[in-house]
Amino acid sequence: MQALLLSHFTATSCIGAGLDATLASLRAERSGLKPCDFDSTDLATWIGEVSEVDGQLLRPDLRAFDCRNNRLAQLGLRQDGFETAVLAAASRYGKRRIGVFLGTSTSGILETELAYRALDPVSGALPASFVYAGSHNPFSVTAFVRGYFGLEGPAMTVSSACSSSAKVFASARRMMAAGLIDAAIVGGVDSLCLTTLYGFNSLDLLSRQPCQPFDAGRRGISIGEGAAFVLLEKLPDSLDAGAIVLRGIGESSDAHHMSTPHPEGRGAISAMEQALASAGLQPGQIDYINLHGTATPSNDTVEGKAVAAVFGDHALPCSSTKGETGHTLGAAGGLEAVISALALQQGFMPGGVQTQTVDPALPVDYLLHNRDEAPQHVLSNSFGFGGTNCSLVLGRTT
Repeated sequence: MQALLLSHFTATSCIGAGLDATLASLRAERSGLKPCDFDSTDLATWIGEVSEVDGQLLRPDLRAFDCRNNRLAQLGLRQDGFETAVLAAASRYGKRRIGVFLGTSTSGILETELAYRALDPVSGALPASFVYAGSHNPFSVTAFVRGYFGLEGPAMTVSSACSSSAKVFASARRMMAAGLIDAAIVGGVDSLCLTTLYGFNSLDLLSRQPCQPFDAGRRGISIGEGAAFVLLEKLPDSLDAGAIVLRGIGESSDAHHMSTPHPEGRGAISAMEQALASAGLQPGQIDYINLHGTATPSNDTVEGKAVAAVFGDHALPCSSTKGETGHTLGAAGGLEAVISALALQQGFMPGGVQTQTVDPALPVDYLLHNRDEAPQHVLSNSFGFGGTNCSLVLGRTT
């Protein structure tokens, strides 16, 4: 595939708002997880909450989009000069030539949860202040970001569980290849809500301690929230050394089970192989993998098998950064793509915080601590419920 330029990117999660804070936490191997105290929950688990969300006020013209998810999106958009970069791109290309493709899983469902607490006791009607289209609707966050910048190009939300905000890179690439757009805002936003906390608890997938991806004693996930955005553009005629580019994309579906990956990782293997093929790279040319690494016993086992099947005996450094951020669900692919871009840009490989003893049954070279080696190519995995898989290959120009 034709490589695409990540001309600007930003990330906000429990480890920090913006790239400087995110990088500082990664460098310090500092987790943002804390005991769960979100809203009215009564669960013995840990979460990755973004504390600054509650202080966000949406612009008056966008108040119909008011919900936690879109407040988190606005917080993310206001980091790292991202607003300025998008407006400059709109001036260059035109508002109709920039697409918006974002991933989310639950969108603003918290607003629906709150609305049901306020049902009219007589009629059962939801409160008049509840606006489904601007909150719970999965398209809400995409419409909000599109409206925030006044863009008029193609826009869509991908909601494929935990692969959502990785798959949007593929959506944008196809639109560019078809000649419909010249640039795109891609990424994802997912925010804390009761549905995911109690839902994953009902599946017995929540850890009672900070999650420990690929640890021999791993016991489940820690749910987080986050917003990540990338301005994706066609490659210019010349690139400075050190530019970050999207080299390859692979997508697949297990078609195996609604909440359990294929035991041999067939879909994960296919996604990684496609990503390598589209990047024109051999397995030995990948320097680091940002694993999906949710810290559930089955998912980490399957991903370990899949990585071994694709990369063989190549001792490839890899880690999951969910021990720092928690699993941000629909935002995970975008957040971890940005973390991968930071690793390329800053010349290091992030270690897997929280993990203490790597499961000896998992055939991977798992980094317990940061490694100060500059990767040239990074693979980022995102695998979701229903067997929906996506792998991205990012590279650094020389």
